[in-house]
Amino acid sequence: MHVVVIGTGIVGVCTAAWLQRDGHRVTFVDRLPPGEACSFGNAGSLSPSACLPVGMPGMWKKVPGWLLDPLGPLTVRWPYLPRVVPWLMALLRHSSPREVERIATAMRRLLAPIFACYEPLLERAGAQHLVRRTGCLYVYSSREVARQWQWGMDLRRRLGVVMEDVEQDALEELEPDLQGRFRFGILAPENGSTLDSSELVKALHAQCERDGAVSVRATATGFERQGDRVRAVRLEGAEPLACDAVVIAGGAWSARLVRALGLRVPLETQRGYHVTVASNNLALRHTVMAVEHNMMVNPMAKGLRLAGSVEFAGLAAPPDYRRSAVLLERGRDMFPHLDTSRHTQWMGHRPCLPDSLPVLGPVPRMANAWCAFGHGHVGMCGGASTGREIAALIAGRVPEIDLAPFSPERYA
Repeated sequence: MHVVVIGTGIVGVCTAAWLQRDGHRVTFVDRLPPGEACSFGNAGSLSPSACLPVGMPGMWKKVPGWLLDPLGPLTVRWPYLPRVVPWLMALLRHSSPREVERIATAMRRLLAPIFACYEPLLERAGAQHLVRRTGCLYVYSSREVARQWQWGMDLRRRLGVVMEDVEQDALEELEPDLQGRFRFGILAPENGSTLDSSELVKALHAQCERDGAVSVRATATGFERQGDRVRAVRLEGAEPLACDAVVIAGGAWSARLVRALGLRVPLETQRGYHVTVASNNLALRHTVMAVEHNMMVNPMAKGLRLAGSVEFAGLAAPPDYRRSAVLLERGRDMFPHLDTSRHTQWMGHRPCLPDSLPVLGPVPRMANAWCAFGHGHVGMCGGASTGREIAALIAGRVPEIDLAPFSPERYA
């Protein structure tokens, strides 16, 4: 079939690569070049352990304080508050222990085969050098402080994630640059990361083009339909693009597209920020999750990336780079010897649902349209497995992962 994939982020590109393995002809549609938006600015983590949702038990107690701090780990710009309150209430409804266990179980199934799903795509594109499997360290100021997050860590372990306690001496031996700041850690040895998330997407996209994919730089605005089938994708400033099937993988901009097909989803943008320290003088061998700071630290090809925070302000508001300054300040606190003389900052839009589960599967009442969006903080982690499963659905195969928890039907 001729499949139009809307979106050239990690999810769209991986989906296209898996579709090509089944012999389908692919056309990409995106207003941006491949590897931009969240695929450019994410933390670069490839973590089978990243299965916990944003909403966790007891979170409701912290939300009021967060909302009063404009530079806190979770904030809402006041003009946007009326719009996002229903979404936040839904998030809290999904934060009970029973709901968190259900969500984490589903996410664990999606994320566990990260490397098995990436491997054939990387091999074909000659991009294996962009992925490493060195593990991730969750670090804490003390073992006593770590107990505040023990319920979530124990849940990960029950779901089969390998988590190894690391005492202070062993922690500082693993990462000498952490000396003096953290006294306890947990190692997730199966985790990995990418040296450059944007280059990874570009490499996979370039291979798709070598394998015959066509790229159209345009904004998809809607669809031409005949009964329960999409016959063409409407493009801004161009003729409609005929197709046999369509995959909507447009990240935070996907909601308006599926709305044109009769599906409403509570998709929200959690605006994330990063700082990349090009003058990095550290020698980190692992990605480091500073849990108390809610910040991921990843040594990447372009420098040390410090990423984190959640801001609700919609798709149109300008960035508030004071939030990037906070990340840089936390980085200096973690690593007093870090050279921050050269650094860049960024803001992007994570596509998130209140239950932290992406929307994967067929658009209800449509025979040839599929959803592949809403991955939130784990787009890089879930991109390749999402691509494999969407390709299976389009081919009529039974997916290897139970996709029922991710079904678009849950919002139909």
